[in-house]
Amino acid sequence: MAESSDKPLVVAKDVKKSFQHMGRTLEVLRGIDITINEGEMVGIVGQSGAGKSTFLHCIGTLDIVTSGSLKIAGEELTSMSGSRLADLRNRTIGFVFQFHHLLPEFNALENVIMPGMIQGMPRKEVEQRAMTLLEEVGLKDRVLHRPGELSGGEQQRVALARALVLEPKLLLADEPTGNLDSRTSEQIHQLFYNVNERRNTTIVIVTHNAALAGSMPRVVTLRDGRVERDERRKAEAYRDNAETRSATGKVDVG
Repeated sequence: MAESSDKPLVVAKDVKKSFQHMGRTLEVLRGIDITINEGEMVGIVGQSGAGKSTFLHCIGTLDIVTSGSLKIAGEELTSMSGSRLADLRNRTIGFVFQFHHLLPEFNALENVIMPGMIQGMPRKEVEQRAMTLLEEVGLKDRVLHRPGELSGGEQQRVALARALVLEPKLLLADEPTGNLDSRTSEQIHQLFYNVNERRNTTIVIVTHNAALAGSMPRVVTLRDGRVERDERRKAEAYRDNAETRSATGKVDVG
C-alpha cells in the first residue's frame, strides 16, 4: 500500500442526504463524518440500503448532499455550481462501476483515450498515457479489441485504465467486481493495490466482497446511513494479510 499522508483529500462533516419519493422523505445518509487522506485505500461496506453507494456518489459529485459539509481537495462541494462541480470531477476524480460502460463500437485504446479527447488533450499525449495504462493492467496485446471481443475481467481492466487516464487524485469504485468470478475478482483487486502503490492514488471502494474488504488497510462500515465502525489495519497485519492473499487467494476477514 502507498504511504498515506496527513493531508486530507476527502472531508465529510455531518453529511446528510435525503430523497423525496411519493410525497415522503427518505433519509439515506444521516450524518456521515469521515476524513480520507491522500494515498489512502479505503473500503466501504455495509448491508444493502446502508447508504454506501449514495455516499460514494456524493463524494464523486454525482449527487448533491442535502446538508452538512463535504470537501474534496480543500474545495467545498455544497457551494459549487454545476459547472464547477463538473470541472472538479474531471480534474480530480476517476470512476469504476460494476458495469464497465465501455462504448461497444470503439476498441480498448479508443475507450481509454475518450476522457482525454473530451478534455481537448493532444491525441498523441493521451494515447501514450493510455498505452502505458493498458500495459499496466495487462492488456498490451488487446488494445485493438472491441469490448465484445474481451472477457468480463478484461473489460473491467479497460474501465480501470479509462478511469486513470486523466491522472485523478481520487479513484472511486462501486462494486467493481460484482459481475466477475472469484479468480478474476482477485486479479482486479490486485490491480487496485498496484495503482495505489505505484501512483499514490487515493482509492475508495464500495464492496460486498468479503475477501476484498478483509484485505484492505482501512474499512468503514455504514449502518442506517451512519458510520458504525472505522477500522484501520496495522501496517504489519496488512502486509501479512496481503502475502497470504497473494499466496493462497484467501483472506482472513474475521
